[in-house]
Order: sequence, then structure tokens, then C-alpha cells
Amino acid sequence: MEFGWSESNVAYRNELRQFIDHEVPGWRDEPVHRRVITAAEKARVVDFTAKLAERGWLTPAWPREYGGLDQSAWEAVILSEEMWSVGEPRGSQYMSVNWVGPAIMMAGTEEQKREHLTRISKGQAFWCQGFSEPEAGSDLASLRTRAVREGEVDDGEYVVNGQKIWTSHTPSAEWLFLLVRTDPTVAKQQGISILLLPVDTPGVEIRTIPDIVGEGAFAEVFLTDVRVPTANRLGPENEGWPIVRRALQFERVGAARWERAALVLDLLAERAVKAGLLEDHDVARRFGEARAMVEASRWMVYRVVDERAKDVAGTATAYPARAAMVRAERAVAELALDVFGPEALVAETFEDSTYRQALTAGIAGGSYEIQLNLIATQVLGLPRS
Repeated sequence: MEFGWSESNVAYRNELRQFIDHEVPGWRDEPVHRRVITAAEKARVVDFTAKLAERGWLTPAWPREYGGLDQSAWEAVILSEEMWSVGEPRGSQYMSVNWVGPAIMMAGTEEQKREHLTRISKGQAFWCQGFSEPEAGSDLASLRTRAVREGEVDDGEYVVNGQKIWTSHTPSAEWLFLLVRTDPTVAKQQGISILLLPVDTPGVEIRTIPDIVGEGAFAEVFLTDVRVPTANRLGPENEGWPIVRRALQFERVGAARWERAALVLDLLAERAVKAGLLEDHDVARRFGEARAMVEASRWMVYRVVDERAKDVAGTATAYPARAAMVRAERAVAELALDVFGPEALVAETFEDSTYRQALTAGIAGGSYEIQLNLIATQVLGLPRS
């Protein structure tokens, strides 16, 4: 793998930075992660992403036929790094670009592609993810939300009943990427289908979950006799699992959380130097360990990106990369708390934002424990207990 950036990569990154600093001034100096998009903020996000889209920078690695620039996976990771370093001004649209769109490209009908990929590539689409359930958690194959078909496979309706939990980005969401069970008689990895569901469909109820991460960060989604046209199914009935697995490969390393962790670590080091804290050998060691974790996670993700750029499929490199990202983000957050004490928990500061965000690091994008299990079975080849 080549560890250097090309001249065009460097130029692209510099242009992105200048654009970001012009459109969201001050975000780089105080990288508080803006997790929840309110109605007022949604207008800002649409304006920001529309300007990105005008330059072809919102979906650079997408094919031109879907609104992209046919660039490599490296441009996509540069885009993610620059956005996450300042707190992700695209809001939930990073998710649409990273894995919702590619999933629709892979399995969608021509009508679904026209409807959804056009809006995503123009910066107009807001999605949320209906995966986790109270009795299944991160074991997605154990989901129980039931969809019963009425009518023909390609000309009927599904009646959906069930519940999803820990759903993020619901305050701004317009569509729900929903996993349902359409055949309960087969093995749990089979009989799963994907439905593309407008959140304002009758029978959909969203309830915010009170938490310490941020108001409105998570929600429960209740589905009661929700009627969904079979035309809204993504891919064949009962064959959603392979699509989901491929989408999760994109999701697990699509958010460049390591880049924000690196920026936060630099700011913490500056404050530690001014306070004379780095003269303490234990503090200096902690900073060094955190930096090593951040850079290790970066290079492990780069290996995944390199495989995508070379169109190498079927490897399990995304799992250890995801686990490394979790450890790096937690290391930086714990360092801020241990070194700066109560100062790191002052509301609205980037230290407090970092700590709260790190609380979700082991859940968002696939739980840390699930990643460890996947590493054990698919990387190390260990037998299941």
C-alpha cells in the first residue's frame, strides 16, 4: 500500500478545508460534534451539502451516472476526514453518502435509484437506520420486526409490526432504512428483507430516549400495522442479509472518527503544554499512547480503503479497523477526563463533547463486542463457543 498522498489528493484536501472554513467558520477551532440536527439546523445542512454537491464533492467516489465524479475510495476518505475533523457539518447525510446510497446502487430498482440517489447526490436526503431491536441489539440477524405480505411479491403491500431502538438522526430523518423479517420459518440470517420507508407513514411512531449523550440523539421507533408497498422493498424478498452485510462494511469505517480524535488530541496537548502538565511523565506517556492508538486506527482504516480502491472484496479487514477506531476514541476521551478532571465535563466544551461522543463509539457502526466476535471467527479463525 502506498502511504503517500498524490498531488491531486493534497490539492483536493486543501480545497475542502478552505471551503469548510468559509462555510462553517470557527468549527475547526472548537470541534464540538453536532450530533442532533434540529429543524433550524436542517436548513443549514441542506445549504451546506447543496454547495458541496455543486462542486461534485458530496459524492466524489460515486459513479457519474448517479451524480458522482468516478473518483477512487481515497477521495471518499479524504472527504470524511475533513468533515469529521470539524464535527461533521453534513449532519446525517454522511450516512446517506457512505452506505445508504451504495446499498441502493447495489440492489435498487431503476425507479428507486432515480428517486433516492438523485436526492442524496444533491444533498437533499435525510435518512435514519432501523436496525437494532430491544431483544436483538447488535445481533441484527435476530431481529423480530415482522412484515407480512398481502398480494403479489412485486405488486402488493407489507404490513409491518415491531419496534426498533437506539435509532439516531430521527429529528431530521425523512426515510427509514428498515430491516424486517419476511419469513420466520428459516434460519435467522435468511428471511430478512429491506424496506425503504417514509417516516411519516401512518403507524410509525418515534419516541425520543432520554440520555446523557445529547437531547434527541437516540429514539425508539414503533411500527404498528404500517403498510408499505412492495415497490419499496430493496432487493429480492428474503434476501436482504447479503445487502446489509455489504452495507455494514461501508458503515463500519465510513465515519472518520479518528480524524476528529486526532484534532481533539492536538488541542488537549496545547492546553496541557500551557498548564505545564506535560512535565509529568505519566501524563506525557498517556498522550503518547493515545496518539499511537489514533494513528494505528487511521492506518488500519487506510488498509480497508486501499482494498476498496483496488476492488478487493470478501476480506474481514473492516472489523479490526472498526475495533481500533473505538479504542482510539475512548483513549482520547478518557485522557481528557483524567488529565483535566472536572474541566473536561463543562457543558458545550469540546472535551465534554468528546467524552459524550466516545460513549457511543462502541455502539455506533456496530458494537465493539460484535466486532471482537467477528475478528475471532473471521480473522483469527477461532471456533464459536
